[in-house]
This record gives sequence, structure tokens and C-alpha cells, in this order.
Amino acid sequence: MILLLGGTVETAALALALAGAGERVLVSTATQAPLKIGSHERISRRCGRLDAAAMEHLLRSEGIRLLIDATHPYAVEVHATAKKAADRAEIPCLTYVRPGAADKAEEALVVASHEEAARLAVSFQRPILLTAGSRNIGIYAQEAARTGAILIARVLDCEDSVAACRTAGVPAEHIVTGRGPFGVEENRALIRRFAVGVLVTKDCGEAGGFPAKAEAARLESGRLVVVGRPELKTDLVFHDLADLVTTCLTT
Repeated sequence: MILLLGGTVETAALALALAGAGERVLVSTATQAPLKIGSHERISRRCGRLDAAAMEHLLRSEGIRLLIDATHPYAVEVHATAKKAADRAEIPCLTYVRPGAADKAEEALVVASHEEAARLAVSFQRPILLTAGSRNIGIYAQEAARTGAILIARVLDCEDSVAACRTAGVPAEHIVTGRGPFGVEENRALIRRFAVGVLVTKDCGEAGGFPAKAEAARLESGRLVVVGRPELKTDLVFHDLADLVTTCLTT
């Protein structure tokens, strides 16, 4: 059996490709949020966050022969946990990272951290649309409160994400929920709705809707602030699903 750490839009395609080739696939996600994992008798799912010890136990108890980390490119803690658990269980750990797209957007202002992104965003003195998740919402909310900037947060339509925004002090009317990727016109409509002048995002690649965000910001004459990708401290990294599947089947 292969353990696939999923949660991204590529999860179903990857699981189906492996199952179709005869592999049993256990998809693991941190939450029970709706996610397409592929309908196949060889695909199953488990939910709940795992630390290194719990993941190692799962690998051993389920007789996992191979671990695939296909979580978000910015899931630094998950990447580290997966590598540690696989090393302890003495099985291969393959990481899939979707190709980035920020380098194709000339207007993108790429910074190294959320702290830097927050400071840059408020410096334009225009309403900010944050589309970089809820985990670091407090950093942006603090800068917005300090400078009087208007902050709108678009987050996943799940309880934890909304709760994080509320805890950070984001007004309910400035919390927008949904599950992307969103198209250009959807992004433009949200920008116009709040008169947004700055859009903050991660380099989530084409699959994550980055080009649509960049184009929407450009068409609405807004600034585009991008939190750059963290450095991956792991081996066997793939940027092409077909190459990853081929390697899995021959490993």
C-alpha cells in the first residue's frame, strides 16, 4: 500500500493513476473537509493530523511500502514530518511540488516571509485582500490594526479557518469563505466588492489559481504581493505527476 498525504487539487489525479496501475492507496488528509480523492476500489481515506510518531505508527501498522507527500508547497511542517516518519520506518518518501508561476507575473512583488508581506501590503494604504490561508492571519491582522488598513481575508469554508480569522480580530463582514481555485472574474468581483488595492497570495502555481489572481489584480490596477516558496529540505522532489507515478511504480 502507498500512503498519499493529500489535500490539494492534484490528490484525485495522483490517487487514481496509482490505483489504476494496481496500487492500493491510502489518502491521508489533515481535516475532513470535502476533497475529491478519486472513486476507485483501491483508494481509501483517513483524516486527522499526524505528528512524526503517529505517522510512523501508521506506516508500520498498515504495511506502507512508499510515502508520497503531495501536500501544499508551503506545508513546511508536514514535509519535515513526512521525511522523519519515512526515515524511521525505512521506506522511501517522494515529494510532489506543483510548478510555481510567480516568475511569469512581471507585476509580482515577491517577498520571503509573511511578516515582510504584511508590512509591504499595508504600505500602499489601500484595502488588502489576503488569499494566503488562515494559518498566518494574525500577522496581517496585527499590521492592519497598527496602520488602520482594511483587511479582507478569503479562507477555506471550514470552521477552523473562520475561527482563526475571528480570533485575529478580522470583522465577520470581511471574512469571505470558499474553496478554489477561483477564476479571473471571480477574483475581480471580490476585488471590486471591497475596493481592494492590494492582493496578497502565495505562489500556489497554476493548479492553485495563481495566474487568475495575478491577472485579476492587473486588470483591477492592484498591487500583487507574493510570499515566496520555502526551501524544501527533502530529497526525491517531483514537479511532474507522470514522472512521480512512474517512479512510484518502479520503486
